[in-house]
Amino acid sequence: MLMDYFDSYATHHKPYKAGNWCYEDGLVYGGLEALHRATGDAKWLDHLMRLIDPQLQAGPSLSGYNVSDYNIDNILSGRALMYLHEVTGDKKWLGYADLLIDQLVTQPRTKSGVYWHKLRYPWQVWLDGLYMCPPFQMSYGLRTQNDALVSDALTQVEKALRQTYVPETGLYAHAFDEARKQPWADPKTGHPKAHWARAIGWLAMALVDIAELVGPARFAPLKQQTMDLLIKAVTLRQESGLWLQVIDQPDLPGNWEETSASAMFVYALKKAQNLHLWHGDTEEMIQQLLTQSLRHKPDGGLEMYRTCHVAGLGMYQNRFRDGSAEYYISETCVCDDPKGVGPLMNLIALAPSTVAKIDPDTQSTNADQRSEVKT
Repeated sequence: MLMDYFDSYATHHKPYKAGNWCYEDGLVYGGLEALHRATGDAKWLDHLMRLIDPQLQAGPSLSGYNVSDYNIDNILSGRALMYLHEVTGDKKWLGYADLLIDQLVTQPRTKSGVYWHKLRYPWQVWLDGLYMCPPFQMSYGLRTQNDALVSDALTQVEKALRQTYVPETGLYAHAFDEARKQPWADPKTGHPKAHWARAIGWLAMALVDIAELVGPARFAPLKQQTMDLLIKAVTLRQESGLWLQVIDQPDLPGNWEETSASAMFVYALKKAQNLHLWHGDTEEMIQQLLTQSLRHKPDGGLEMYRTCHVAGLGMYQNRFRDGSAEYYISETCVCDDPKGVGPLMNLIALAPSTVAKIDPDTQSTNADQRSEVKT
């Protein structure tokens, strides 16, 4: 049933931003890549090529893509281009990937040498950017034998981890403002006030993906931090098997269990287990995640619910996002968002033998008591 859900999801997926090149679609592409790698079933590759093809234009150019935005989120979908080049051997895929590398050549950087998250977020490093860009940059560098790209990406991740680490909690801050000019940033640390689970989930996924890409020797400088983060994440897992929206504040009134971050953490732990970076057991974690994050729809299909739609820092749609715990728990929940389904696809690709027995009668009553959309 789970593979049927993914097949249906890909079949009915609509471009997230009206067909513009974006990371949300890239998460679906990444999930389809993972399923194709794991199963060899051509339908996953067919879905991927069907979905990405309308975004590829003559020139070459990418639909709605503007290099002058210097948006690091736009790099993520390039990972699909690298996979399509791998499986087809067609150089056209590298031609499109070159557009993203060209962006990185002139991407603004902090004084320490880490890419700005976006042009409109000056001097800022965000954790999700570590998932959006370095694995693509490394993959491209490895494929084209440009080792400088690999080394640069690894160095940026090392610096970003130092800049975002919060010793008091053993976790990483959603973002770091090098200039200490943003209203959300602590004037001493440059960090926001609270820990948002999905931000740390992006980081966890990035680290295990990087470990797989570059191998143990080159990953060595990041190994201990990765292991420490995963161990810390496990301690914050709730009895239900999920993680909280504000990950380290279980007593916060109104805090709620969030499914996209939970899928990200279980994915990271499963891959870390495969890479001998974590030595726990993920079988129960996977089963609990599936039971708590999926439910039956009236038509008999499945949907993934309790996913935070979006969260960020600074002004967005006439609202100031201040990085407080109260802000993070005020964000809305949605169903079947790529930010949850994409990581879930990646997880199941790592554990294809998992038998997912989704029974709505056994799902947590606490889950059903929560509204799909939180206001």
